[in-house]
Amino acid sequence: MGKENSKVEPSLILPFAPIEDEPMSSLTVEKTKVTSTDTSPPIPSLVSEAKTKEVGLQPTGDTRSVEERNLTRHHPGHFRDDPVGFMMQMGAFYQGTGWRSYKNYIGTRILYEGYTEEVKERVLNSERVLYMIAYLAEKQANLLAQTIPNATSKMIARRKKLLEKELQAVANGMVDKLVADLNSLRFIRLFGFFVNNILVRMYHQGVHISEREFLELRRVAIHAAQNSQSLIILPCHKSHIDYLVISYMFFRLGLALPHIAAGNNLDLPIVGRILKRGGAFYIRRSWGEDQLYGSVVKEYLEGLLERGHNIECFIEGTRSRTGKLLPPKLGILKIVLDCILSGRAKDCWIVPMSIQYDKVIETETYVNELLGNPKERESLWGIVTNTRLLQLKWGRIDVRFAKPYSLQGFINEQIGRRKSFDPNSEQQKITLLRALGYQVLSDINSVSVVMPTALVGTVILTLRGRGVGRNELIRRVEWLRTAILAKGGRVADFSGMTIGEIVDRAITVLKDLIKERKELLEPVFYAEKRFELSFYRNQVMHLFVSEAIVSAAMYTKIKQGGAKSTQRLHISTLLDEVTFLSQLLKVEFVYQPGEIEINLENTIKGLINDQVMKLEGEYVLLSDRERAIGRENYDFYCFLIWPFIETYWLAAISLFSMTPTNSPQPTTTIVNKTTSKKPVPIIWFNEQDFHNKCQIFGKTLYYQGDLSYFEAINKETLKNAFIRLEEVGLIMVKRSHNTKVMTTIALSPDYIPTRNSEGAIEPKGKLWDLVERIGKFRREGKNRRDNATVSSRVLRLAEIVGTPTTADVVVMTNLMSRPVKAGKPEAKL
Repeated sequence: MGKENSKVEPSLILPFAPIEDEPMSSLTVEKTKVTSTDTSPPIPSLVSEAKTKEVGLQPTGDTRSVEERNLTRHHPGHFRDDPVGFMMQMGAFYQGTGWRSYKNYIGTRILYEGYTEEVKERVLNSERVLYMIAYLAEKQANLLAQTIPNATSKMIARRKKLLEKELQAVANGMVDKLVADLNSLRFIRLFGFFVNNILVRMYHQGVHISEREFLELRRVAIHAAQNSQSLIILPCHKSHIDYLVISYMFFRLGLALPHIAAGNNLDLPIVGRILKRGGAFYIRRSWGEDQLYGSVVKEYLEGLLERGHNIECFIEGTRSRTGKLLPPKLGILKIVLDCILSGRAKDCWIVPMSIQYDKVIETETYVNELLGNPKERESLWGIVTNTRLLQLKWGRIDVRFAKPYSLQGFINEQIGRRKSFDPNSEQQKITLLRALGYQVLSDINSVSVVMPTALVGTVILTLRGRGVGRNELIRRVEWLRTAILAKGGRVADFSGMTIGEIVDRAITVLKDLIKERKELLEPVFYAEKRFELSFYRNQVMHLFVSEAIVSAAMYTKIKQGGAKSTQRLHISTLLDEVTFLSQLLKVEFVYQPGEIEINLENTIKGLINDQVMKLEGEYVLLSDRERAIGRENYDFYCFLIWPFIETYWLAAISLFSMTPTNSPQPTTTIVNKTTSKKPVPIIWFNEQDFHNKCQIFGKTLYYQGDLSYFEAINKETLKNAFIRLEEVGLIMVKRSHNTKVMTTIALSPDYIPTRNSEGAIEPKGKLWDLVERIGKFRREGKNRRDNATVSSRVLRLAEIVGTPTTADVVVMTNLMSRPVKAGKPEAKL
């Protein structure tokens, strides 16, 4: 749990209203350190008017918005709207007129004939890859000697030589699929025109950037290029369109195109080849024990870093289906970190990046996936060639760059904090890597712009009742905008447009998610698709995590009603509740660094200043003003976090389905060495099948009234909940590097519930205590007030979930003969 204390400068509030296209002005950039963690010399200011002209960013006399520019203004997207302008633009891209020539880009040289072949040759002839080929060939040849007793050394040597040739051919195939094909400048210009046309047509209000942030990035890029150092572009990932936006921006702004790490699921016919020629390189999601493939990938990436090529990878590893940032995926970053620690590359520059959309194209698909439906085949080509999508007006895109910083500087700072650091210690490197990953997430959050659609979607989902009148909606949007700015967040500025106009425009963009009833005394808006709308609400969540956790903790008393004296919480009790919730949800959110006591104190001070809460001695309670206005601000914070609490409660209650029955069935036994108890029978479940059944369980509870939020059953948050329950020792998981071996899951013996004489699960024990502890923070509902009725109904349904399927029986049968040790010691929540 944490509280953001930084304040946004007035000049960083971003204009929202459409403005005419104009070149970017040339600004004077002050000499500043790149970051507080940077130990390298200060970078000189290298931005000049002459350099600016090279990438087509001419000075302008318009002072209306010197902080933000629309990169696609005055770019016609339809031939029929402006035939002459469209053809002139196409010709300018083809001929390379002005900034479209892309000849003076900043960065290590790419886009020349033979570039790709040079890179492939370096990788295949590298010491690492040649060593791995020889090692694997010798290893397999020695296996031949063990299986054939009469094998001579000559036979073994001949076999080894043959194996080396075969492995060399395998490595050639790996490199062909891996290496980006950045050979053709003419293709990049045509690709730029193609992407420009798509973006202009789909996001008709443009691609907006902060000029000051870009100039800082450009200044760092010049310094990095002079020292053969790479920019490591680390954006959030909300849509397949991200790939196009980032490459287009680097082309448009005159920076060397990054080599883009992409999953091999995108290596599709036509589109895969196009993206590869635009800088994409495809890697497997995991390569397990394939040592040769690992060596090829590491050599390729380290070679790019050594020569100062820019690299782009999505820090979350995949598109966020929920709207908020996902935990960092650290595979690519680990290779980058190892390369710097080994000294092969002297340094590189971390560039966190936020991309926000008025509307994300894939949200409907995301909802289907989160509900457990089979994932649709990746189809960026389907998006960019869908004429219906291209005709829709999706609003605008806002791109922001956090201040770049030296990775070597970050490493030095972290080592200084930890007093000692052993570069050979894998555990210390993992700690350093995780610190880097979460720092990047924090940086992305700090520069993310809250779009009008997120403002309206958040307000719609955090009000009591079925709908809201237009005047009330406008009032709450204004309150939310003010609250975000007060927290140091960024909101797309309204730039002369009234709040009412902004609300109307956002509702137009979200017209399939928010509906309007006009036959009433005043227009009433309501959420037509709450699940899909939650994607936009979650984009605001990171700004109010601290307040939301404190509010949910206070709810344990406030929901009891009665006099004020019964609705207050002692500060020590509040700390206990906040600590529990923060630990429970630590996989979901990025918290502010620092002691939880200090962060709690700062959060309470903020809530007191906002007149939401007050202190009476050592007790915290709602302020009189908040009570007078119907708890609307307090409720806002609760509504933000309740869906997540519901999901974790669902995950915990689902574990009752793992309780062994009294009837004979395939089980294994666990010997618990920490107690004197006799071996406990354990049922192992296919993990994926169990998760699917949990979602069905959640749907049933929702329609029966035991869950308040349908989005609480979403697959991604449930997966995070089970990860957290594994971390604290409630469940055990068996995984294998072999992708053909199913992952299995079982309940830890210390948490296995008991059954009564009739064979029914009893609502007691450590697991039930946890369920009730989480349940204290849930939104109250009439169906949940009678705990006895609820426990019997819910546990009966859990029994149905626990009925083994064929896959589970296979898993359990295969494990029967194998005793298994108990899971890791329990960690406190």
